[in-house]
Amino acid sequence: MKVRGAAVGEAARRGPGAPGAPGAPAARSRQGTRRGGLEPGIGAARRSPPPPPPPPPPPPGGPVAEGNLSVLLKKMHLFRSSSYEIRLEGEGGTLPRIQGIRWTPLLDTESTLDYGHSLTQASSEKIWRAGKLLFIHITSTRPGLIRDHKHHLRHHRQCCSGKELVDWLLSAGLAVQTRSQAVGICQVLVDGGVLTHVKQEWHFQDKDTQFYRFAELELSPEPGAGLRDAEELLEALAFLAQLGPDALLTMALRKPPAQRTEDELELIFEELLHIKAVAHLSNSVKRELAAVLMFESHQRAGTVLFSQGDKGTSWYIIWKGSVNVVTHGKGLVATLHEGDDFGQLALVNDAPRAATIILREDNCHFLRVDKQDFNHILKDVEANTMRLKEHGKVVLVLQKNLQGGSNQPATARSSRYLVMAGTPEKILEHLLEFMRLDATLYDPVDTLLGDFLLTYTVFMPTSQLCRALLHHFRAEPLEGSEQEKATYSLHKRRKILRLVSQWVLLYGRLLQGDRSTTALLQNLADLASQDPRLGGLVQEQAQDRRRPRALENGDGSVSPQPKARSSVNWLPSQEEAILNSSCALRAQDKVPYEIYRPDHSCLITVLPVNASVRDVLRSLAPRLGRDREHILVKVNSAGDKVGLQLDAVGVFTALGLNERLFAVSVEELGSLTPHPEQLGPHVGSSETLDLISSKDLASHLTDYDWNLFKSIHQVEMIHYIIGPQKFHDVTTANLERVMRRFNELQYWVATELCLCPEVGRRAQLLRKFIKLAAHLKEQKNLNSFFAVMFGVSNTAVSRLAKTWERLPHKIRKLHSALERMLDPSWNHRVYRLAVAKLSPPIIPFVPLLLKDMTFIHEGNRTLAENLINFEKMHMMAKTVRVLQRCRGHAHAPLSPLRNRSPHRPEDPKAVRISTCSEQSLSVRSPVSTWAYLQHLKAIDSQKELLRLSHDLES
Repeated sequence: MKVRGAAVGEAARRGPGAPGAPGAPAARSRQGTRRGGLEPGIGAARRSPPPPPPPPPPPPGGPVAEGNLSVLLKKMHLFRSSSYEIRLEGEGGTLPRIQGIRWTPLLDTESTLDYGHSLTQASSEKIWRAGKLLFIHITSTRPGLIRDHKHHLRHHRQCCSGKELVDWLLSAGLAVQTRSQAVGICQVLVDGGVLTHVKQEWHFQDKDTQFYRFAELELSPEPGAGLRDAEELLEALAFLAQLGPDALLTMALRKPPAQRTEDELELIFEELLHIKAVAHLSNSVKRELAAVLMFESHQRAGTVLFSQGDKGTSWYIIWKGSVNVVTHGKGLVATLHEGDDFGQLALVNDAPRAATIILREDNCHFLRVDKQDFNHILKDVEANTMRLKEHGKVVLVLQKNLQGGSNQPATARSSRYLVMAGTPEKILEHLLEFMRLDATLYDPVDTLLGDFLLTYTVFMPTSQLCRALLHHFRAEPLEGSEQEKATYSLHKRRKILRLVSQWVLLYGRLLQGDRSTTALLQNLADLASQDPRLGGLVQEQAQDRRRPRALENGDGSVSPQPKARSSVNWLPSQEEAILNSSCALRAQDKVPYEIYRPDHSCLITVLPVNASVRDVLRSLAPRLGRDREHILVKVNSAGDKVGLQLDAVGVFTALGLNERLFAVSVEELGSLTPHPEQLGPHVGSSETLDLISSKDLASHLTDYDWNLFKSIHQVEMIHYIIGPQKFHDVTTANLERVMRRFNELQYWVATELCLCPEVGRRAQLLRKFIKLAAHLKEQKNLNSFFAVMFGVSNTAVSRLAKTWERLPHKIRKLHSALERMLDPSWNHRVYRLAVAKLSPPIIPFVPLLLKDMTFIHEGNRTLAENLINFEKMHMMAKTVRVLQRCRGHAHAPLSPLRNRSPHRPEDPKAVRISTCSEQSLSVRSPVSTWAYLQHLKAIDSQKELLRLSHDLES
């Protein structure tokens, strides 16, 4: 996975934090702008914008390296939207890659945006407009709020206190839900100069003793005000609320470290979790950084931050913008972007600066750590770290738990130390030493057990774990009295039985067929039966497993109660396997493989999911003929061919959208062409879609997607990111199905629109898809929501100006409101904050979860000095637990098909703008609708979609 502008030299770091995405579609946006200096998208229409105004004069002290080109790029790369396109690339069995976030230039048909404004100007104007609307609303509904105040013998004219303003925002019925949200809105207004403190302080404070007044705004009512202004006010407040978290975070960073509150430190820490420059650091170090980080900004491109040879005084992290790295004799050697860092080497080595750093664009923001604080953190880390040695070698690294351990009861604390690194055996030994007898996988405080069980396959084969557990169970202590030794052994064996029961609970059927696991479970049952103090415990653990609980894939659904059995069996019986069966695929499950011949005839063979290419060819040998050797080739709709290695496994379930497997001889390879079905449909299905309301369409999609989503086993995410080269007996087929569905859905939307020849009908179809996205969002099916929005945002669709012009104003506003969720800036903060407020069940944006996992994996080494980096395992397990949280209910999210109660949405504004009138009941039967959605047809060639788009509106 590649990231734009990877760092080199001193700033070369641990790996990418965000994927790059060739070919992702653009989106139609009328919601203002974001940061400039971004890459143009591949496949987007490249039309020249209006001529730029004369460039500004060079800033003093440094040239503008890019001159007119810089100005031109800033006007071209206004924010549109971004798309994740998931491609399963390479040979079968190799690691697929997520390709995403591509920025594209606006088309010249977009007359609603003023190209003469910079990004900052456009955002500033929207803030001023929002402030004006808010002021007018205050003066008309609460005229006494803004008045003269007297405080400490000083008179302040025409102002209101911070607390009064926050109280009014919460009580005015403007969809402001929390005090923190109201404070964030006020901070945006202060930052934008709309709201000013009477003493010109920049930090908004929710207090009775702090007074603020609105700036001199043009307050005369406009003609036609009233309902339109009321709607615009709600939209403006939504815009301010979106900027609020960034404003609060920036405000916290601007404060002197000693003045930051606990909430502000937690806010900064949460931000650091998503910055790739510090991804390799432990959470305790990140918390120390949160307490010392300083905010630093520079306004003009060309500013020299420091020069080669200067004394190193600070370490910098780019929070916004980009810089050029220049060295003597070589010139420009690298360009660093948001999330990259520089300057650390000079502090570590106490050496002069190795390069000159020059701002590449205007308005760059940095997080700075000064040398004194940097060295203090290093000393603190060392002081709070304990290293255990055996035979002169470090085998376990522990770090003192500085997070609120004293404020929690002893039963809620895992231990005074956290595992940072160690050998697999020592990590397991530490776990058995400190785990509680009632420890669970999803304990929010003591996460060591869950971290270990979710990630152990990364660093410890199952056979090795089984041997170690059996050894610990049989081991007897060497010291102490007989009573002490007996008590210690009993306690430890109970812990082992608890660990094994949680292990079986998590993996369930995935452990069936593994000989080492079966042998361990049988041995433990036999050994425990010999001790009456343990026999009852084993029976209890087995009964716990049989009680109604989440299925082994963690989907949150309730298993039927099987009949009780007298013997102890850890793994599900055949009867339970049938009762607990779902659409989840296991590596050993058999599925039909469709293999095509050069003449496009199809051969079908039934093989295990993880069958190798060698197995596939061997099963087809009688029908292919033995007169010549055959190979298995993967072919996509463009005709690209990839020969698959004989040892590659899981190649059929890993196929991407419109890909097929062909068995051919070497002689036939040159003439091989894609199957006609791979090219996609030639006629759209708008007539079918006319019979289905957008709400029912969303409900069926959510039910279908929920079945796919709940089939993903949590550990599949880890296996997928680490790669199949390490895991031969597992499958990620369930996760791959969800990703393939994501691609299918976004290309289906673009295909249907590009195959609709009549502009009026096409506008109606576009309207239906926008409403479909709104319903999906309300039903908390965020994965399909993003897919539909990306389909609507495809370049082939966004360029259809005549179609967009026919949309009603209300639908355009709905589309603009929905697009806010797609904003990728600040590591998709808008989406993350929205999801954090939702209660399960939720179908999350799966590509972003995989991006987070990739960020953790590539940004942190698994092995450090021959020890397992367990802090990395903890971060991976924390991300995986998102699946468990999202699947906290047995049924699909808010699907009317489940006869659930009506949804009460969290955002009243979203409901108001998304409840457009439409036929509420489908004419088409649910069965035929379900069948239609299971077999969507799509064109996945961006070139073909653009050709169709140009034919519709040249």
